[in-house]
Amino acid sequence: MSVTEMFSYIQAFLSADQEIRADVLLQDIRKVVQVLEQTAREILTLLQSVHQPSGFKEIPSKCTKAKELFCTVRTQLGELKNKFPVEQYYRFHEHWRFVLQRLAFLAAFEVYLESACLMTRDEVAQILGIEVVRKKGFHLDVEDYLAGVLIMASELSRLAVNSVTAGDFGRPLRISNELDSGFRLLNLKNDPLRKRYDGLKYDVEKIEVVYDLSIRGLTKEQEAGGNK
Repeated sequence: MSVTEMFSYIQAFLSADQEIRADVLLQDIRKVVQVLEQTAREILTLLQSVHQPSGFKEIPSKCTKAKELFCTVRTQLGELKNKFPVEQYYRFHEHWRFVLQRLAFLAAFEVYLESACLMTRDEVAQILGIEVVRKKGFHLDVEDYLAGVLIMASELSRLAVNSVTAGDFGRPLRISNELDSGFRLLNLKNDPLRKRYDGLKYDVEKIEVVYDLSIRGLTKEQEAGGNK
């Protein structure tokens, strides 16, 4: 065997070994992501129960249980960020991008239910136990945070409709005005984010229509009661 042939053989061996290691790494990442997705579904199911008839009364207990599940999320994300080198975050980002956006939404939604406040990116990252600075490794990307907020906007439009039904006529306008005015300040270049923001505008319109119809219905009921 010539020197050239020998080193060609070695290169082929190294390439095959690297492919095997990459496959094993991806499998490990996917396993953790699958577990994360399951935990996210549990939190989603828990928090969406506030839309039920007795949901508003159960918000404190639901949020307490959600916080316990976020402890599990932090542990699972800790496992995930140890699966790959810090500098290779964006190499594998697509594998956990969706679940991280959903977790950002769930963290923001849980806090909104408690305080009616929108969480900052730093606060969401703190709940998830990850960083906001890219150089520090596993972090909450700005676009992932914004995507999570937009997912929450859709959930809040549903909450607004239910709140009007429950007699809370102020919540819908607070929700729609705050989120819509905030996103109007952004010049969104990211196509998926832009599409989600277009969805937010429809959600705002839906909230305003429901609010308007509810107020008109309430006024008519009051007038009918007065006539009696």
